[in-house]
Amino acid sequence: MKFGISTFVTDEGIRPGVLGKALEERGFDSLFIAEHSHIPVSRQSPYSGGGELPRYYYRTLDPFVTLTAVAAITSNLRLGTGIALQIQRDLIHTANEVASLDLISGGRVDFGVGVGWNFEEMRNHGTDPRTRGALLNEQLAALKEIWTKDEAEYHGKQVDFDPIFLWPKPVQRPHPPIYVGGESKAALDRLAKHGDGWLPRAQTSPDELRRVREWLAEQGRDRVPFAIFGAGRDRDTLNGYLEAEVDQVTFLLATQPEAETLRELDELAALADGHR
Repeated sequence: MKFGISTFVTDEGIRPGVLGKALEERGFDSLFIAEHSHIPVSRQSPYSGGGELPRYYYRTLDPFVTLTAVAAITSNLRLGTGIALQIQRDLIHTANEVASLDLISGGRVDFGVGVGWNFEEMRNHGTDPRTRGALLNEQLAALKEIWTKDEAEYHGKQVDFDPIFLWPKPVQRPHPPIYVGGESKAALDRLAKHGDGWLPRAQTSPDELRRVREWLAEQGRDRVPFAIFGAGRDRDTLNGYLEAEVDQVTFLLATQPEAETLRELDELAALADGHR
């Protein structure tokens, strides 16, 4: 079982390049970073974690700028979005950003996506929360067309464009792995049809992980990689992930200044070493 880090990178925490170098030095396999373009002042959408929305949500750096900075100072670390809010993003710009990062990093991108929870944030981007799942499904299908064809086009209800040229193409073939976040039926259907890996949250039980793997096999999707997002430090839980044949666990790293972050990474690296 591999180990990575999931975190919010902000203007108040450790800088991306320092973080990436520290992760690679300590033997971590990946970095998955969260995305929020902004947080509306209106707080009608309840925070999925419960209680007050943490400060770091208001201050997240752009994921692709951040991961490019990490790519420049690392050699082997996988660079993931956990999750990119594609439903709030321009599709063609994102296709170019992901492919460019994959080229710059030498093929190290894991593209994690999900539908999100902040309806006010979505609406500010012109996204209708009621159709966000259908939109993401078409966006993922269209991204694959752009990444794998010299002249790409897509005609759907939510996404529609005539043939386009877009280079660079990703280094990874046929394209960077698409990790689908979420545990709902709609998310799992999306995983089965469009995903290359699953990015469930840490509260997902080993029994549910096994059930989903069996269900995917019934859909003709054997050995889809599972990467736990935002895991804690409980050793029994980590052992449960191992027994459920999880491929990777990403520890949730607090957003802190450099010195505090490095101390926490030392602790997490020691914990990971005991479960490899």
